[in-house]
Amino acid sequence: MPINELVSLLVLATGALIFVFMLYMGLVSIQEHEPRAAGLSFLLAFGLAAPFLLVGLLPFNGQVPAGIALLAATVLVGALSLCPFGQRKFAADETPRVRIDERDIMFARSRLQPGTERFEAYYRANPEKKALDDKFREKPGLLRPGSIYFDPVAFAAAEASFETVTAFHPLLERQPGLGAPLPVKSQEMSVFLKKWTKKLGAVSVGITELKDYHLYSAIGRGEPYGAPIDLHHKYAIALTVEMDKTMLDSAPYGPALMESAQQYLNVGAIAVQLAEFIHGLGYPARAHIDGSYRVVCPLVARDAGLGEIGRMGLLMTPELGPRVRLAVVTTDLPLVADARRRDDSVLDFCARCKKCADTCPGKAIPFDDRTEVEGVKRWKINSEACFTYWCAIGTDCGRCMRVCPYSHPNNLMHNLVRLGVRNSPFFRLFALQMDDFFYGRKPAPVPVPDWIKAMPETEGK
Repeated sequence: MPINELVSLLVLATGALIFVFMLYMGLVSIQEHEPRAAGLSFLLAFGLAAPFLLVGLLPFNGQVPAGIALLAATVLVGALSLCPFGQRKFAADETPRVRIDERDIMFARSRLQPGTERFEAYYRANPEKKALDDKFREKPGLLRPGSIYFDPVAFAAAEASFETVTAFHPLLERQPGLGAPLPVKSQEMSVFLKKWTKKLGAVSVGITELKDYHLYSAIGRGEPYGAPIDLHHKYAIALTVEMDKTMLDSAPYGPALMESAQQYLNVGAIAVQLAEFIHGLGYPARAHIDGSYRVVCPLVARDAGLGEIGRMGLLMTPELGPRVRLAVVTTDLPLVADARRRDDSVLDFCARCKKCADTCPGKAIPFDDRTEVEGVKRWKINSEACFTYWCAIGTDCGRCMRVCPYSHPNNLMHNLVRLGVRNSPFFRLFALQMDDFFYGRKPAPVPVPDWIKAMPETEGK
């Protein structure tokens, strides 16, 4: 075959592949309810394929060099996108030096009742937090009437999920029976637990040895308030469940809060079921679920190999980014711990992206690089600003999760992008620009679904 015909054939085949892939992107975007991305994908299907079709079909002087140049550029872009090189390395040791006191987190502080001895004692010990907390107490509050996005139906649905999670709390301190523990093989049991947990609805499951820094230092929610946490289980099982993207895309409106609460319930139910199973084998276990944690779930999940902690302070999973909810089960059941799967590409992407910080309505997410906090380099959000915004709007916002490029659905198209992001610093920069191009730098919340709006008239929409 003459060289000009061979080059023309290769150029046409490459152009056809690009055209088909961009059409596929457009169709996937329609399925994902992303009209902007769909429209741009269809336009690019023709725009990107046109040079290949022209060079491949129209004979002209320099056709062969032009075709070779197009093919070489395509191969170069592919190599830069998929070949691992020039990876940025981050600090190897990110082990916290101190335990977090749960009384200091915003959910615990929001439970303090003015005029009570507990309230007065906390702010005597932490006077610098008093003025900050007075700001969120001036707002209507999470799930409360009078908040900006108050929605009686969506908020009642979310409250129902949270109350159902609370119904699990009496089960959490149960102990196994007095019989001898069933002898188990740690490897086989670890495989069984992971596969069964996923069958129950988890997206990812990992096991780590329970470390001292995984534990809160003192109880901040529930009783006995302020008691030191002394938990000596050997292993921790971390699990995630997916938050539905269509619901989350409405953030910060009520449907996103409904989905957040529902997935706290779902992951909590799985965790409680796992703990009950372990009790049945004769081993101690405790589920750590919404409103009754003894461990810091993101740290446990990170060390169990489920992801990295990103700029917004949430676990960034390989499959769904931050669009997950977490629970943990601690136990003495013999298991095999997973190695932490360190992924510097996630930290590098977060360092470059800053989309969550740009979009955050409460201006609570930092733009700076990671800083040293209590001996550990990490991003630290302004939790007071975040929670005060929640109390103003009535929902748990979720805008950071909604706009995160890692939050796109777990499908072939987005997984190809994730592959490039994982392998290539060059592709990370390209992917950031393309995410802004296709979806917008600050994508607006999608409208509240009709099946929710069809109920009593909502406010703030």
